Amino acid sequence: MEHLRGFESLARRHNGFILDLWGVIHDGVTPYPGAADCLAQIRALGKPAVLLSNAPRRAHAAQAALRAMGIADDLYTGILTSGEATHIALRDRTDRWFALLGRRMYHLGPDRDRNVFDTLDLDIVDHPAQADFVLNTGPDDLAGPTEVADWDSLLRSFRAHNLPMVCANPDLEVIRGGTRVICAGALAQHYETLGGDVRWIGKPDPAIYTPVLAMLGTTPGETLAVGDSLRTDIAGAKSRDIPSCWVLGGIHEAELGGDPQRIEAAAAAAGLAPAAVLPRFVW
Repeated sequence: MEHLRGFESLARRHNGFILDLWGVIHDGVTPYPGAADCLAQIRALGKPAVLLSNAPRRAHAAQAALRAMGIADDLYTGILTSGEATHIALRDRTDRWFALLGRRMYHLGPDRDRNVFDTLDLDIVDHPAQADFVLNTGPDDLAGPTEVADWDSLLRSFRAHNLPMVCANPDLEVIRGGTRVICAGALAQHYETLGGDVRWIGKPDPAIYTPVLAMLGTTPGETLAVGDSLRTDIAGAKSRDIPSCWVLGGIHEAELGGDPQRIEAAAAAAGLAPAAVLPRFVW
């Protein structure tokens, strides 16, 4: 595991890049210093970079948010979100699990995530008793930090009605503007402990990497995945034999700091071996 200060040497060694958004490019509010420049440097090398995010919203919505932060469209090759993958799965229903869901859906999540389903042929219901399934896009992080326990009663109601759950964001938590908040994955994880049936869409599921590699036009071995989460970014890359770079400035920063021994021990404890670690996504 290389402990590097900048991304340049990795950029020159690999032919394509899968880049996480939250924790690498931005903190949910503003871009990290140097991240836009790093994207520009990769572009100057003529190498493709696809943004792969567990954000529970459509790709166009994530792209609009990036523009608002000053991250221009031409700084990357493409973007795929778990929200986009969820939209496609609910629309096409080629997977048997999705084909059996039914059409009456309860949405657990903020209104800003409605773009995942608002053009689909679904009946949105207000009570679990009326639903065939649940779409979980997570608590409203703009309303302030929440605890999983706050949602226990509702999750138990889903379970009482034996509702399958689609989790459109496998992340357990993120740092938003310096504050740690829970995500849809934390609620889905608790629902599973109650015996609920959950389908997770996004990293670390190896299936999410197939369209990304197609967008890049690279093989797994010549590609580098960059992310801040061991559980999703680094584990997901491993599932497809894609080398990875672990950025420490996201959810693991407070836990590990810059201590190389603690960093390597944490990766080893998770059964993971990223090729390199960086404090930030900077050139």
